[in-house]
Amino acid sequence: MTQEGEAQPDLTKCSALAKLFDVTLDELVNYDSKEAQGIPIGPKGKYMFGMVTVGDKGQIVIPAKARKIFDIKTGDKLIVLGDIEQGLAMVKADFITDFFHRKK
Repeated sequence: MTQEGEAQPDLTKCSALAKLFDVTLDELVNYDSKEAQGIPIGPKGKYMFGMVTVGDKGQIVIPAKARKIFDIKTGDKLIVLGDIEQGLAMVKADFITDFFHRKK
C-alpha cells in the first residue's frame, strides 16, 4: 500500500529500464547511490567494479562479478596494455590471438 505522495512503479517500465542499463531488476530497484559512492548506473556494457589493491609483487584480485561477466577463469592469460594518458587495460590473450587470425 502506498502512502500519500508515493506511487508504485510500473513493472513493465522497470523491466525495460533494467534491460536498457543491462542490470537486473533487483539492482535497478535496490540501487543505493550512497553505497555506489554517487556513481550513477552506467551505460549498457560499461562497468565499474570497484577498487582493487595492488600487492607487494604487483598482483591484483579481479572482482568476482568482472570474472563472471568476462568469463575469466583460473589459468586464463591476460594482456596488460598501458597508455600514459588513458591508463591501463586488460584483455584476454585469446582475444588478441583471435583478432589477428580473423579472415578479412
